[in-house]
Amino acid sequence: MRPEEAPPPGISAQDWAVTPPAVRAWARAVEQRLARLEERLHQTSRNSSKPPASDPPTLARPARTPSGRKTGAQPGHQGHGRELKPVEEVARIVEAKPEACGQCGCLLLGEDPQPARHQVTELPRVVPTVTEYQRHTLQCLVCGAPTQAAWPVDMPSGSFGPRLQATTGFLTGRIGASQREVHEILETLFQAEVSIGSVAALEQAVSDALAEPVAEATRYVQRQHMRNVDETGWREKAKRVWLWICATPLVTVFRVLASRSAASAKGLLGEDFPGVVGTDRYGAYNWVDPRRR
Repeated sequence: MRPEEAPPPGISAQDWAVTPPAVRAWARAVEQRLARLEERLHQTSRNSSKPPASDPPTLARPARTPSGRKTGAQPGHQGHGRELKPVEEVARIVEAKPEACGQCGCLLLGEDPQPARHQVTELPRVVPTVTEYQRHTLQCLVCGAPTQAAWPVDMPSGSFGPRLQATTGFLTGRIGASQREVHEILETLFQAEVSIGSVAALEQAVSDALAEPVAEATRYVQRQHMRNVDETGWREKAKRVWLWICATPLVTVFRVLASRSAASAKGLLGEDFPGVVGTDRYGAYNWVDPRRR
């Protein structure tokens, strides 16, 4: 029997000789798949392209031989310090000039055309701007009827302006800060008193303001010839939902949906979309023509 015809481990040569060819092919395929899985199981950052962060905690790190050099940059290393901003972009210049010669004590005059420069960047103290709107009521001198002025058309309807609303939405939606953390950030960094309940209301206001731009982005990706779609598990408090993504070269849409069903995929892609969609062949995309996925 040739080496390539040797039976798999645990099967005698006699049993293997009477095994149907179709079963032999299936057994070989299973054997090869198990070998690949075992190889992947033993992959680490040392024997594959996996990053070190993916190594299990039980993997001992290789011992490093001390080099005898001090930590940090070594002699001859070219530093990469912070670049100085042009003088026209500096808010304030503080000049330090010597008044007397350090050797003989004589008075010093003149200018240094190339003084040594050092710049310090500081954040300004942010003080909220509070605008009070006053609506007056005046009495007519002829008939005596009172008339009250209308509120200005550009007056925000709530107690917080659009910039504070956008900052709240950025902190919760992009940074992932909790409502309590946003309350603390606004108070500590911006001296803005916003209750935790108001943070929730501002989140909803930002979501409402973004509803139409998100809908427009969704319509855009649905009209594109090429797009890639995927979904992954997501958590909203204790509830499990799904984060869907539809990516195109210019616009990417994220949608948090309650299910991982074909209905969710149709809502994101649109049932009559042009072109081709890239998927992982998950069952929710089976309604798409196989020639287009």
